[in-house]
Amino acid sequence: MTNNNIVLESTITCPNCGHTETETMPTDACQWFYECKSCKTLLKPLEGDCCVFCSYGTVPCPPKQSGETCCGDT
Repeated sequence: MTNNNIVLESTITCPNCGHTETETMPTDACQWFYECKSCKTLLKPLEGDCCVFCSYGTVPCPPKQSGETCCGDT
């Protein structure tokens, strides 16, 4: 796997209040929870998504970007 084209920052948009925050995605684990910095809503992945970045971010997680399976996906 080459990381040359992997984007490590994604902007998460809270579905509750619309607040956006740019975060650095982990490369070695999925992030299953994220607390909105504005309204404190705890975000969890939507059904079928592996992490909060795939559900609410502008960029999917690094494993998805590289075409690999992620956190138990088949």
